[in-house]
Amino acid sequence: MIMRRYRFLKKLLLSAAGALFLTAATSGVSFGQSKNFKLVQDLEVQYNILRTLATEYVDTLSFSKILRYGIDAMLESLDPYTEFVPEENEESIELITTASYGGIGATIRKIDSLGVMIMQPYPNSPAVKFNLEPGDIILKIDGADLRPLTVDECSKRMRGAPGTQVTFTVKKGRTGKVEDIVVTRDRVHTSDVAYYGMLDNVVYGADIEKPAFDLSKTGYIRVSSFTLNGADDVRRALMELKEKGAERIVLDLRGNGGGLMNEAIDIVSLFVPKGTLVASAKGRGEGSSFTCVTEKDPVDTLIKLAVLVNSSSASSSEIVAGALQDLDRATIIGTRTYGKGLVQSFRPVGYNGKLKLTTSKYYTPSGRCIQILDYSHRNADGSAGAVPDSLKKAFKTKNGRTVYDGGGITPDTTIKSNSYSRPVYALVMSGIMEEYGVDFYSKNPNISSPEEINLTDEQYHDFVKYAASKKFDQRSAAEVVLEQLIKEAKEEKLYEKDKAEFDALSSKLNLTKEQVLNQYKEDLKPMVEEEIIQKYFFTGERIKHMLNTDVQLLKSLAAWK
Repeated sequence: MIMRRYRFLKKLLLSAAGALFLTAATSGVSFGQSKNFKLVQDLEVQYNILRTLATEYVDTLSFSKILRYGIDAMLESLDPYTEFVPEENEESIELITTASYGGIGATIRKIDSLGVMIMQPYPNSPAVKFNLEPGDIILKIDGADLRPLTVDECSKRMRGAPGTQVTFTVKKGRTGKVEDIVVTRDRVHTSDVAYYGMLDNVVYGADIEKPAFDLSKTGYIRVSSFTLNGADDVRRALMELKEKGAERIVLDLRGNGGGLMNEAIDIVSLFVPKGTLVASAKGRGEGSSFTCVTEKDPVDTLIKLAVLVNSSSASSSEIVAGALQDLDRATIIGTRTYGKGLVQSFRPVGYNGKLKLTTSKYYTPSGRCIQILDYSHRNADGSAGAVPDSLKKAFKTKNGRTVYDGGGITPDTTIKSNSYSRPVYALVMSGIMEEYGVDFYSKNPNISSPEEINLTDEQYHDFVKYAASKKFDQRSAAEVVLEQLIKEAKEEKLYEKDKAEFDALSSKLNLTKEQVLNQYKEDLKPMVEEEIIQKYFFTGERIKHMLNTDVQLLKSLAAWK
């Protein structure tokens, strides 16, 4: 059986070799010097290695796994975005491109001793319709115990074709009652517009300059992704804000990693005349070089526009920001974007598998390529590394301003994002605040509006007790540095000489979890409130609450002249 499989593989490899030989011969290339001839040799060597492994390796091998490792390693050597998508992962393509899938619409977390906890239902989802709430524990799906399964296996069982039914055995978080709930799956869709609204209720602190213009006439749109028909969501939000009297629009693309290029083109089309060049692409393959112009009528070509970006704004976000900057249509504010100027396309490769590969580089209207010159080396936050001025090229915007290529979009006005201490970041990454939000939701059933979520000192103390009982790294950056210094001092036999001083400093920096949580209350309290608000009122109300502590946004408004 094994040898029959490899005879087939050899036939396949030799067929490929023959095709490459024919290509080399008909193109007039010397066969002995041809790169294709070297490739034929490599394919034959690969076959011989696999054949030898099949017949002589000491243990039984999974050749499908070995070959998959080979494919993944081969593609990984090209760029971070080219990858093989097998048939069983095809659903992920639909989710990436449409932000839709068939299921119940909820994020979950696996708790080994219990089952699967509902962390957050999506608005208007089957989970909400059939009364699945944060804190509910799913014990079984269609009678199958979930405890032996991984979270991915649990998620797959929850998904299914719209209209099909699934039975959950659930322990309700608020009552502890166990009951069977039959849920009809539906098409779950997440809007690209995470939140939109007027900024008249934003609260400014005494230490932040207020803008000179009227915030009651300033609209805000947070765009979280670029999926199928997402530009229509932005169009509806823009038109509604204009109806409410918006004379300025803040388009927030921070944290938006991109998506479909045509949706980015359609978003730009909302603000520029029909037929405007937005981007062009250049590649080697057929159809990989093209230009993109706006094909839809604009909503408003004159309304004042600011685009917020940061180091996580990538791909389609950079198409939007770069085009609006080059066309002098918007003020770009924030920090330099990610620097992904590569276009990916899906190609069938047999057996319902697809290859997502980089086919082009895209260019803004001025001719800039936003792709960072070296995408394999980045800063700790994922942003593009520094590009020497000698490697940058200057380009001109529509009105003659100078802009540069070399990696991402550099804002017209740079405003840094909020900065937090190391323990605060550690607490956010641990998921403890989200868990506390679920706990709060389970214990407080009578919250009727987001305005009620304003933690008292007693409630914050309850959070401190909850978080301190959990595992997270409460060390400050100074404490981590001191620990490394002590380690090096011991290695160099210097520690014993100044042990008392080292120990005294360590004692001052070594805080308990309770001390850390109280020391950073000013930063943590609004974050905890945001988690709680999301459990009751979903993402939109959470973002609305976040705007009051979004220092980068508040400073950007003041800097927008």
